Amino acid sequence: MPSLPITFACGLYDRMLALQTGDIKPDGIDLNFLAIDNPREIFDRMSNRLEFDACEMSSSEFVSRYAAKKLPFVALPVFASRVFRHGFIVVNRKFVTSAKDLAGKRIGVPLYTQTAAIFVRGLMQHDLGIDLSTIEWVQGAVNEPGAYGNPSVMPLLKPVKITPNQSGKSLSDLLAAGEISAIIGSNLPRTLNRHPDVVRLFPDYRAREKDYFRRTGIFPIMHLVVIRNDIYERHPFVATSLYNAFCAAKDSAREKMRFPGTLRYMLPWLPDDIEEIDDLFGGDCWPYGIEPNRPTLEALVTYMVEQGLIPQPIPIHKLFVPTFG
Repeated sequence: MPSLPITFACGLYDRMLALQTGDIKPDGIDLNFLAIDNPREIFDRMSNRLEFDACEMSSSEFVSRYAAKKLPFVALPVFASRVFRHGFIVVNRKFVTSAKDLAGKRIGVPLYTQTAAIFVRGLMQHDLGIDLSTIEWVQGAVNEPGAYGNPSVMPLLKPVKITPNQSGKSLSDLLAAGEISAIIGSNLPRTLNRHPDVVRLFPDYRAREKDYFRRTGIFPIMHLVVIRNDIYERHPFVATSLYNAFCAAKDSAREKMRFPGTLRYMLPWLPDDIEEIDDLFGGDCWPYGIEPNRPTLEALVTYMVEQGLIPQPIPIHKLFVPTFG
């Protein structure tokens, strides 16, 4: 029986590389790996036109669509991207010198509904004690004028002060000029380290992120993997086949990263970093599956309810289709 052709769009991450090279092949699938390093492009092409059979997808966009019952794809508990976000709060220090100064300010954000922004706002509310209702969000691309991509966004369920950036300047330039007081989200402004007043709110963000993980068990998940409904309904084996292949590809990358004879990445202290990471995470810092990621996934759903993106909590197990080893 011939293998089923599946087109999969994703960034060429280390944990995906063995699938792109063909060193690992999903059972029963002829995988056409489309390496696209702009996640927003992948999300927009999939959400707006269903251009791929499977792809990486914004976690929050998936959850929003699930809650709205406007879901043309199913999800696997495979997390293509995850990033701690303390280091992505960048401020103009003329207006913000401590976390409490964020209250009542105009803050730039690429997209209010963006997963990175949701996690930062959750951090602001729960860890920093900021009343989010006092903030005006200025929405647009960080390092160029205009909007951030062409997203298909579910309507918000409560009023939020959101102003599109129509200034003709990037959010980065607005921050340097003091027209906004901070930027949060998935990208860093170019004016960081170039303009004397544009700085990280937390210069010690690595230490803060380690403490945050120890206290909460949250390692923010940005992107999961989705499969188009029509593919899954006709060929349900695809979910398990892909899941197992993603796990094998991640294990391969992890093994190669840890080979002590040569450094796989241009990180001079990689062996020491690995020891530090193992000490913090107790082994696998990038687990797939539901249970190892429950604190992070439950936090995401909680924040989305609080921030008016979904009406009520969703049981985590309902978000993902079953897979079988």
